[in-house]
Amino acid sequence: MNEPIRNPIIPGYYPDPSICRVGDDFYLACSSFEMWPGLPIFHSRDLVHWEQISNAMTGENGLHMERNCAVGGLMAPTLRYCKGTYYIINTNFADKGNYIVTAKNPRGPWSEIHWLDDVPGIDASLFFDTDDQAYIIGTGDVSDNGTGVKERGIWLAKYDIENYKMLGDPVTIFNSALRVGSAPEAPHIYHIGNYYYLMIAEGGTEHYHAVMVARSKELFGFYEGNPANPVMTHRHMGFACPITNVGHADFVELADGSWYAVMLASRLIDGNHKNLGRETFICPVKWERDWPLFSPETGKLEWEYEAPKSMRQVIYPKESEFDGFDTDTLALYWTFWGTPGNDLYRVSDSKVSLKCIGKELDEELRPMFGGDGTDDGKYVAYLARRQRYIHTKATCKMRFLPKNQEKAGLAVVQAMNHQLHVERRVEGGKQKLAVVLVTADYNCPPYFPGFEGHTKREVLAGADWDADEIILQVEMNGQDWRVRYGSSKDALEELVAIDGGLLNPEKVGCMCGTMIGMFATGGGTDSENRAEFDWFELY
Repeated sequence: MNEPIRNPIIPGYYPDPSICRVGDDFYLACSSFEMWPGLPIFHSRDLVHWEQISNAMTGENGLHMERNCAVGGLMAPTLRYCKGTYYIINTNFADKGNYIVTAKNPRGPWSEIHWLDDVPGIDASLFFDTDDQAYIIGTGDVSDNGTGVKERGIWLAKYDIENYKMLGDPVTIFNSALRVGSAPEAPHIYHIGNYYYLMIAEGGTEHYHAVMVARSKELFGFYEGNPANPVMTHRHMGFACPITNVGHADFVELADGSWYAVMLASRLIDGNHKNLGRETFICPVKWERDWPLFSPETGKLEWEYEAPKSMRQVIYPKESEFDGFDTDTLALYWTFWGTPGNDLYRVSDSKVSLKCIGKELDEELRPMFGGDGTDDGKYVAYLARRQRYIHTKATCKMRFLPKNQEKAGLAVVQAMNHQLHVERRVEGGKQKLAVVLVTADYNCPPYFPGFEGHTKREVLAGADWDADEIILQVEMNGQDWRVRYGSSKDALEELVAIDGGLLNPEKVGCMCGTMIGMFATGGGTDSENRAEFDWFELY
């Protein structure tokens, strides 16, 4: 008997999914924000089992990324296929804005960046019509159907995909499904039957997030909203709904003619927290009277759906829980925060080492107004994995003797400078282990004018530790977190219990999810000292 589809299909901080099918293969791209490398690509042949096969944006094709608030960087990719080529259109808020990369195989290599100087706004998307003509769709402050009053909406333009140029001026095709609906964004267009369908997100990516659909028989017509909008949302189900923030969807048609939609949503922990950020979910879609019906049996996202019977299930190797760093390259799931500088990390002799650079994990937040890719100094020595399960445990073996202001250890990082450090450091000339809680106060999101923030640091517990080797562990059971340490994995001592909700207050939101990993810093001064990690385990 086939396994069911279980939500989320890609657990952890993998938001803004975009999907396409080519033959018997499904490919899916997600946002990565300030993590490097960027835009993870997943593959499936049954919609049940998924395997990461690449990162579309790497150092090889020119990705520039900066560490700041965690909510900048790469967001809202669209993945499409046409005539033997895969296309990703995306925005990089740490660089020059909108761009396209291409590949003949989604496993890579992906092309160098084609910057789109004439494409305004955010969440740009590509559409290839049945004649393979390309079009570009975007979000911005557009004129409302000729009235001259600027408001947020969706625009469309014919596109020269060979030369990466718009052909003609953008045309407004939609404003919002609801009267003065907030944050119309993430547009996708599909040609299905006699109609062109426009699907967008609306309401913002938090609790009031929703999927809206409109249609037109003319591609450049002003689109008619679905009377049933929103076609998928959980905002009417209250703030305690265990699946929340549902929206930002993309359609895919199976070879048997059935339809599904992937979208982002968040799992609520202890009724209030979104540690895991926005994850990738899926639901079946049926068509009634030329409109899509999401999750037809219940109208809401379910934890499980029956798997498509038309496809043979293909099970991939499970993502490794234990990494002994036995190869010369890091596994695809490892990420840095910002583009890692020269010699920041080394992988050799079955260990990974991080250099104690001057930059610290919890430097003050900066306003986020985009960049030009010229500042190569905004990164930290932090190698991490996404938290994928509500109950999880991270353990590592570290070899490190700090000097002066140097620190290294295990760090749990959430957005907007909410962090937990379990670190080796020097205090009063003595070797110490300390647990440090980092939180931040701020007046508005960092992409709003007038942003100001202040980071706070509090030592929660400490212990003496003279040996150069140590085992560090953070166990998370919901928001009940336990920090342990010792010389052997089998004989760890609990140092402190922590309320994980302190790192995941509602104010942080769900844009990004928790990262767990290893870090090192010179505490403001570059040092040649390195922290070595023999292994890292996350399950």
